[in-house]
Amino acid sequence: MYDLADVLPDTDIEPGTNLLIAGPPLTGKREIAFDILASGANRGNGSIVVTTKDSADKVLETFTDSLEAGVDPDVGIVDCVTKQRGIGTVDDDPRIKYASSPVDMTGIGIKLSEFLQEFYEGHGLTENRVLLHSVSTLLMYSDLQTVFRFLHVFTGRIQSADAMGLYVIDSTAHDDQTMNTLKQLFDAVIELEEPTDGEEPEIRTAGLSS
Repeated sequence: MYDLADVLPDTDIEPGTNLLIAGPPLTGKREIAFDILASGANRGNGSIVVTTKDSADKVLETFTDSLEAGVDPDVGIVDCVTKQRGIGTVDDDPRIKYASSPVDMTGIGIKLSEFLQEFYEGHGLTENRVLLHSVSTLLMYSDLQTVFRFLHVFTGRIQSADAMGLYVIDSTAHDDQTMNTLKQLFDAVIELEEPTDGEEPEIRTAGLSS
């Protein structure tokens, strides 16, 4: 079981679960996703991030800042940004694999599988948390049908590896039909509502048992 108590009190997740984190901009979706990832790393889980928005260096910095002091995590980043932008370095780093762009869904899937196999067989890690940030970026580059097919395969890999998948989406960037179509792929949804009167964003969950 994957314990989410540090982020969502009294919540355990079955291995193989895929969890969508949805909400408007500036509601803390990314922060919640990294907190869930980091809480696993603090317990010795493997951590894999597929990033379609930020460079691997930025992701590693954000992730490291979320960890408890002294934790040396097993982390892998699939960077879909750096090669496409042509900015920054693509030097060999055991923690980073590069896809050519967010459109290179075959390459993304292969590199995810390599990290999962490496963590499971090479590092003996049977619990791995995988974050895809973000689904909205994929939808900027490809149509819904293509992204749906890709996520169907991606979520299947998570399920077969007994990992836990986290997927961030900007719910206001897509119409209801797109959101409803994509939600079919996930076991549970965390929805963040826009805050009112300066309060914290409200978190609603569907499909999660506490």
